Formats: sequence, C-alpha cells, structure tokens
Amino acid sequence: MDLLADYRRATMYFESGDPVGAARLLEPIIEAEPDNSAVRQLLARSYFQSAQLGRAEEQLRALVDRNPSDHYAHHVLGRTLERAGRPDEALRHLRIAFAMYSDNEDYRVALRRVEGRVRR
Repeated sequence: MDLLADYRRATMYFESGDPVGAARLLEPIIEAEPDNSAVRQLLARSYFQSAQLGRAEEQLRALVDRNPSDHYAHHVLGRTLERAGRPDEALRHLRIAFAMYSDNEDYRVALRRVEGRVRR
C-alpha cells in the first residue's frame, strides 16, 4: 500500500466532488497512521461533505483533543454539530474558532448564525 499515493488520490477525489470515494481511500491510511492530522482532517471533511456527520464528529473530536488550538478543527466541528441539529454544542466550538482566528469571515458568519438559533 502506497499511503502517499492513496492520500494524493483521495485529495483529488475530494476536490473533484467525490467525498465518499475520498473517505474510502483515507480510512485505511488513518488506521495505518492514526496521528496524521492532515489525513484525519481530510477524512473529517469528506465525512462532512457526504453527510456522515457522526463519523465527521468522531474525527474532528480526535483532532481537537490532540490539538486544542486547531481553530479549523473547532470550526468544522461546530459546523458539523450545527448541521446535526445540535446548535448549543456547536456554539462552543464556533466561539473558540472565532476567538482564535477572528479575521475569518466564514467563522464570523457561522458563529452569528448559530448564536441566532440558540437565542430563539
């Protein structure tokens, strides 16, 4: 198994709009290299894009646990929880992401959207 070649193919699948195909290639890589954050992040994004939200959450929580200062993992975890209908839980991660990287417009928009849902 050529892990680097598989990772590159998975990236191409993801970028061409096939997150399920990307995930299939990434799953064995993450088993072989569980500490590889780049692979885990792409796997989480593939799950998110293919609406496998439980699997995305699992990967993102592993990223956040390993590196609590990963603002992008917090943001995508927040978006995953929002999409799963759990805005109260999402809000915490979106706030953390925005606090760490407040120049990101996507972070601000997601945070404001979820804050509006939680206030209702």
